[in-house]
Order: sequence, then structure tokens, then C-alpha cells
Amino acid sequence: MVGTPSYDYIVIGSGSAGAIVAARLSEDKSVSVLLIEAGGSDKNIFIKMPTALGIPMNTRKFNWGFKSEPERFLNDRIMNCPRGRVLGGSSSINGMVYVRGNPFDFDEWEMLGANGWNFKNCLPYFKRVENHKIKNSMYTGNEGAVSISGGNNMKNPLYNAFIDAAIEAGYEKTEDYNGYQQEGFGQKFMNVDSGLRASTSYAYLDPIKQRKNLTILSKSLVTKIIFNKKKACGVELIKNNKNYSIYSHKEIILSAGSIGSPHILQVSGVGCRKKLKNAGIQVIHDLPGVGENLQDHLEFNFQYRCKQPITLNGQISLLKKLKIGIEWIITKKGLGASNHFEACGFIRSKAGVKWPDIQYHFLPGAITYDGTVAFSGHGFQVHVGHNKPTSRGSVTATSSDIKVHPKIHFNYLSTESDRAGFRASVRLTREIMQQQSMKPFVGRAIQPSENIQTDDEIDEFIRNSVDSAYHPCGTCRMGKGSNAVVDEHLSVFGIDGLRVVDSSVFPSIPNGNLNAPTMMLAERASDIIKNKVIKPKAKPKVYLNKKWQTSQR
Repeated sequence: MVGTPSYDYIVIGSGSAGAIVAARLSEDKSVSVLLIEAGGSDKNIFIKMPTALGIPMNTRKFNWGFKSEPERFLNDRIMNCPRGRVLGGSSSINGMVYVRGNPFDFDEWEMLGANGWNFKNCLPYFKRVENHKIKNSMYTGNEGAVSISGGNNMKNPLYNAFIDAAIEAGYEKTEDYNGYQQEGFGQKFMNVDSGLRASTSYAYLDPIKQRKNLTILSKSLVTKIIFNKKKACGVELIKNNKNYSIYSHKEIILSAGSIGSPHILQVSGVGCRKKLKNAGIQVIHDLPGVGENLQDHLEFNFQYRCKQPITLNGQISLLKKLKIGIEWIITKKGLGASNHFEACGFIRSKAGVKWPDIQYHFLPGAITYDGTVAFSGHGFQVHVGHNKPTSRGSVTATSSDIKVHPKIHFNYLSTESDRAGFRASVRLTREIMQQQSMKPFVGRAIQPSENIQTDDEIDEFIRNSVDSAYHPCGTCRMGKGSNAVVDEHLSVFGIDGLRVVDSSVFPSIPNGNLNAPTMMLAERASDIIKNKVIKPKAKPKVYLNKKWQTSQR
């Protein structure tokens, strides 16, 4: 960089949101857009190959490596919080699970003060994201940038056995959990394009990298936002061990994620006055909600031995992994082309819960996130989590130096309702696994063992065994009230020329993985910035169990 460069728009972070915002804003040839990414290239075989998802997630080169403070209600365990540090951000290291959330989740956003962010208004932007290869209805998109597929389309018989068992237990089947009816069990979808991970870098940036009005700066660490009084006017960054200042003519869009965005705001002097002073940071604007309202999904694995030798545990030897890799390299098909989460379920934990708050991912193997087998012999696992937590945590800067990781405290399971949700998850899952369709396959329960039965025993198991699903959100909450950070236009309260566009603005966490709603948010935010938001005419019909007030299913 020579001199003092300037652009109309500066986008900080190239992840699930930032890549989309940069792509959409640069469609206007009359404006200049700078996209800044702290990490490097995503052109890595382990990022591209869906079945290798555990490798980039656990590789420091592609991951910020955040960790939580000791979590009191998890027996003081320190939890991993991997966030993508690479082009595509966390969409380049995640599990590629494509779940929008329940329609009522977005109506809830509006009820919490995020005016206009109801399901009716969000649906056109979900559709704009998608190029769905499996479904075609009024609820799906078929011309978007992100390909949605079914992996190997449930070839393993365990997938359908799991779905059939749930139906035998009294639950419904859903043909499309992202459409009219989330509640129930059915095929799961993934953002995979012809056997390749469809990250936002792949889907949105690769096709447009030659645009003359788009500049992408990788391996560039934003150290702070520059302000002129209460107006954001530029950024300071480090690239190749040199410091630079870059200025914007119109706006700065902060898309660094639910950890990175509040952290950058805080080190730049925007946040709770007392906390900033404690960290030795000069206060630009007192905004107490920055870093508050942190939410996340927890989950654990039910693991069973399998009576039949049909699971992924039989594919973990070095020779078989090599065979899978070669087939994928040549054809982009086979086991290498799937994340293996091809069946799923969404249920309500109890009567009186209006829409699903428990999510299932079924995997025909007992395999850890790093790709190793959980135990010898054949097995399978059901990932289950209570997805509408009431616990809230925080992200807090402890230094004016952006390189010093913030203090992350999730406060997991701090409420009785969250703990009760996980007890229900254990008992309801056991009931499903005891159904006739699973009997040819279900062997001994590895975890939790059948000896774990009482509330106290389940609580202790959960405290020791539960893991993050890696879905942090909410730390720059959109809405109204004392802890809101951005308005419905995603503009930071009290600051001109600055918006936050990523999952940090979610008022409440959806019942599902966060990649899809984050991409939707970025699509809609881009239109808000352009002042051309789609105004749908009709309210889409969505499923509501008629007996939800009196029955769990």
C-alpha cells in the first residue's frame, strides 16, 4: 500500500457475513469496497473436502483459538471456541450443516425489538442465499450463490432407521425442516457444491475476485477503528509487520463475528465505560451492551455400539482414508463428499413450548471432531442439544492490544430451565433409540450409560460431557433497550458511519446452526445499506403443532 488509501466501504472480516456484504456492495461499479481478513487463503484440500471438517476446525492456522474462562456450571471446564481466521471465516472451518432455524425464531427477534426482522421479511433473503439441489418450493431458493445438497443422500441404512424410530415414538416426519415445518425428523442438508465445501469465500468471493472496485486484503489484522469524534472514518491495521491507516468515505461494516466484533469495538473505545477503563482503553462512546448477551448452543453425543458392521468406524484405517481421499480427489464423490450429518430432528422438550428447542444430528459412526474413532469396533452417535438457552454470558476486552484475546464467559447452564432442557434431551432420546426400527442396530450404550438415570446423575454427566456446538452469537444485540448495540438497520447506536453485520447482532439464538441465518442477515443487510429492501406481500404459512400447549408431541 502506498500513501493513505481510502475506499467508500470498508468491510472487516470475510466470514459468513463479511464476504457476502463485500460481494453485494461491489455490484455497484461506482463504489469502491475494501474487504479485510486477518487470515490467509482458503485454498486447502482439508477445507475443500467435506468429510475432513475436523481438520481445519482444529488447525491453528485457520482458527483464532479462543478459549472460555472456567465455566462454573460445567465443573470449571475451559471450553474451546474455534472461530475462522481464513478467507470465508467460520464458513471455511464449520460442519457445513445448513439449518435456517425455526420461523418463530425470527418473529421472536422482532418481538425483542429488531423491527422488520420477522420471518416474513427474512424468507426472501434465505431464498436469495440458496441454490437448493434437493427441494423446490415457495420456501426454497434455487438461484442463489450457495449450493445446498444432501451429501450421499442417506445411503447408510442407519439414517432412515433413526427417522423411522422417531416416527414410531410419536413424532412427525418433515420433508423440509427449513420450509413450512421444522418440527419432526427427516433428511438433513449441507452447503456442499458437487462435493466441495460451499463457504462464502467459495460461493461469493471466488466468482468476483477480478472486480476492479473490490480489494481483498488478507493476512491483515485490524487493530482498531478510527473515529473523528463520534463518526467512524477508518481503520488501523497491521500487514507484513507494518502499520497502516485506511479511510472510508461512506461506511465501515464490522463483520468479525460474535467474538471479534465486540472485541474490536471495545479496543476502539466503544463499550461499557467502566470495563474499558479497567482495560486501559480510552473511551470514545459509552455503550454498555457491547460484549453482553453472549449465547451459544451446547450439545453432547449419545454413543452406541452397532450390531452390524455398517458404520463409519470401519472406514478410519489409514488405507481406507487414503482410498476415500483418492476417490474424492478424482470424482468429488463418495464418503469424502459428505459431512455425514444426513439425518436430523427438531422436537419440543415439553408441553407448553411453542416451537422446537431440541435439535438432533445423526451420524452413522462414533467419531470425534478430529476424525478419530471414539471407541474400537462399530458404533454410531446422535448429537443432541437444548437449543433455546436462557443463560447469557459476555465477551470483555482486557487490554487495548487487539492481539490479547478477550475474556470469554459463556455462563453455560446457569439457569434451571437450561439444565431441565438437557435432562429432557437425555430421556427423550433414549425413548427414540428403544423403538423397533433401531433394534437391529442398537448395541450397548457407551455414553451416557444406562446407569445414569436420576436428575442428579444426568446433571453430572452433562456437566462433564457437554461440548459447545460452536454457535456463539448475540454480543452486539440488535433492538432496543439498555443492552442493545445496533438498531434494526444494524447501525451502532451513537456512532455515525458504522454498522455491525454478523451473528453478534442476533437478539436471541435460533433453533439451529448459525451459518444459514448469518448469511441471510448479510444478504438483507446489504440491501438495507443500498436502501432497496425486498417487501414481501404475503405472510408465509408455517407449522404450529395444534397440541403444543398440552402435549410434548
